[in-house]
Amino acid sequence: MATEHDKYIKPSVAVDIVVFTIMENELKVLLIKRGQQPFAGMWSLPGGFIHIDESPEDAALRELEEETGVKDVYLEQLYTFGRPNRDPRGRVISIAYYALVDSSKIKPHVTGAEKIENVQWVDVSDLPKLAFDHEDIVGYALKRLRYKMEYTAVGLELLPDLFTLTDLQRVYEIILSEKLDKRNFRKKVLSMGVVEPAKIYKKGPHRPAMLYRFKKSKPASTFKRIKFEG
Repeated sequence: MATEHDKYIKPSVAVDIVVFTIMENELKVLLIKRGQQPFAGMWSLPGGFIHIDESPEDAALRELEEETGVKDVYLEQLYTFGRPNRDPRGRVISIAYYALVDSSKIKPHVTGAEKIENVQWVDVSDLPKLAFDHEDIVGYALKRLRYKMEYTAVGLELLPDLFTLTDLQRVYEIILSEKLDKRNFRKKVLSMGVVEPAKIYKKGPHRPAMLYRFKKSKPASTFKRIKFEG
């Protein structure tokens, strides 16, 4: 039964960040191994409490850099997780974000600024048991990412500045967990008008492949909602 005192107890607000990348043809998420309670020794998402004088996004960027050394990333608010018993320390509401990064451009590491034992990329399909409700957060982020891949240029954040259409198709196939028809995929991607040829060719064992880049003057919202099948 609630008391008069209970009416004035305020919840704490935190941020959690789901960082996706593609490595070794797998979609991976960045995890930290906690060095303090609660859940010491368990894996979790990077994150922490919001300072009284900062915005949620600033807190997410700060915590990500402090715990993993990762900075200058694409960041988007995901959802608010507020189940009453999600944190054993008390009533904590978490604003979750997700980020997409090209693994060749960043090198996550233990910074020493936080009590973190390890930082590691882990396959989304083979996650260990995570602290708090972080499995739910990762699952929700994956659903959002797959949905957005259908109508925005967000997947390009996972690629280097120059890429082949085969590289782009592989990103879609890895994230959507399905094989796509090559001719149909290329036709639809080029019709969207968000990539342009760099007029540079990538040499390999087969015929040189044209390299493309994201047409930055073209807003991502111009992507039509479209399926890449059939």
